[in-house]
Amino acid sequence: MATNTEIPTLDGDGTFPAYVAAPEGTPRGAIIVQQEIFGVDEGIRRKADQWAAKGYLAVAPDTFWRQKPGIELSPYVEAEMQAALGHMMSHDFDLGMRDIEAAIHWIRREKQVEKVGFVGFCMGGKIAYMAAARTDIDASVGYYGVMIDQMLNEKHAIARPLMLHIPTADHFVSPEAQKAMHEGLDDHPKVTLHDYEGLDHGFAAEIGARRDEAGAELADGRTEAFFAAHIG
Repeated sequence: MATNTEIPTLDGDGTFPAYVAAPEGTPRGAIIVQQEIFGVDEGIRRKADQWAAKGYLAVAPDTFWRQKPGIELSPYVEAEMQAALGHMMSHDFDLGMRDIEAAIHWIRREKQVEKVGFVGFCMGGKIAYMAAARTDIDASVGYYGVMIDQMLNEKHAIARPLMLHIPTADHFVSPEAQKAMHEGLDDHPKVTLHDYEGLDHGFAAEIGARRDEAGAELADGRTEAFFAAHIG
């Protein structure tokens, strides 16, 4: 894993690794790029690099560092897919949110970038929702977030803009879960939901066969405009 930075934990008793891509000149804002269950792999690093090319400071924390730092797993190898799912099942999401808070603080205090956005994929889409509800992140975007329907009781705490990209044929998020998300969030003044008819989980992945080019370009364009409006 090509991490190049260590970020202090919130309580200051240690550090966790992150991949950081910096733009040329003064950043227009910062984007935390939240990994899928496969680690800060080539695809996530590529997304961070793309945000840096657009003028943002991009920070991709290693979510599973307490379990096994530096993992890079493939969704196309069954044993690695199962290992990745195991890491997610063992992950303490509440403790992980403290790492997200630590990253926000580090960006604002150490890097002197005030406006911070968050974009996450799969498990990271769930974390995007959690960040919107539990932190003072300026704007969040979740791609094919899992288990959001089980956290709708936190929607009252969402005070900053949140965008969710929902592929209708997501084999990890049932039609019933999608329906619950729409019923719970469609009327929320800070939340925007976009459906992608017939697309599956992972449609915006940078590498591999999961990617749908047209769907990824549409979602990424919406995300870029969203951050331009709310981050800078």
